[in-house]
Amino acid sequence: MKHVSILVPNGNVSMVNLEGTHQILEWVNSFLRQNGRDPLFELHRVGLANSTQPREHLSLRPDTLIGDVKHTDLIILPAIHGDHDYNMSINPGLCEWLVRQYHNGAEIASMCIGAFVLGSAGLLDGKPCSTHWSSANQFRALFPNALLMDEKIMTAADGIYTSGGAYAFTNLLVYLIEKYAGREVAIMAAKAFMVDIDRHTQSPFIMFTAQKGHNDRAVLNAQNYIEEHFEEKISVSDLCRRLGVGRRTFERRFKKATSNTVMEYIQRVRIEAAKKALESGRKTVNEVMFDVGYSDAKAFREVFKKMAGMSPVDYRSKYNRSAAVA
Repeated sequence: MKHVSILVPNGNVSMVNLEGTHQILEWVNSFLRQNGRDPLFELHRVGLANSTQPREHLSLRPDTLIGDVKHTDLIILPAIHGDHDYNMSINPGLCEWLVRQYHNGAEIASMCIGAFVLGSAGLLDGKPCSTHWSSANQFRALFPNALLMDEKIMTAADGIYTSGGAYAFTNLLVYLIEKYAGREVAIMAAKAFMVDIDRHTQSPFIMFTAQKGHNDRAVLNAQNYIEEHFEEKISVSDLCRRLGVGRRTFERRFKKATSNTVMEYIQRVRIEAAKKALESGRKTVNEVMFDVGYSDAKAFREVFKKMAGMSPVDYRSKYNRSAAVA
């Protein structure tokens, strides 16, 4: 059996991650028993302190403490909401325990913003990882050595697994079930819990918000100009002349401040405007394309699909109520 440590850290922990994980993995055990096979997962809720962790109307008490776990095969790390520095301060020794268990052969799976804990432990340096898309900019700033892939539903590298936002953790669990129990069991679990198996991107759910939590006035002015004139033809050279900044210096400062190149930023603003228009309006895809500053249909489709994870037509069909009714 695989010894699974479902961590119950101190703080505002995601009960959905904790109880969802326990429920799905216990379902696998029951399914295996019903089919004449031995259960696979030995599940333990592991805390840092022997106290109940409350959240809203729910509470959870660990059945063992990390100091009593000498060896485990898989560690599940849920999201801990709130200020990251505060969360780390109320969970002393957690990072050291994770590193020690990892070097002793344990695999670790973080869910949503649980990746911040792995980042603090240094376990994501040089590794691909994912987290909730809304926390991507903060994550990059705190852990520049991690290879954040914020469009990914989940990542796997060297026994470290991460999942994207919210209920993406179910996709990660199905992936782990397939690894440990095989494809057939994973498919059955996906069907039982209605998980879209083999979904690889969270791009359709990402809402682009301007990264303005910096103090570079020239970059802020450029961002504001782009957002007000995105439907027009905008070049980097024009922006530099308007701001009175050299191109190389401007591009370097813009990338540092926003985590995007200037052209990527323009594309993201345009595609976000296109998504909103496709969600709420009755315009055709071509009309929306022209409205947001594109004249080449092929280029628009390629950029849209890259950033939204699906074509403009599919996006409109999925999210536009009037299109769905029609």
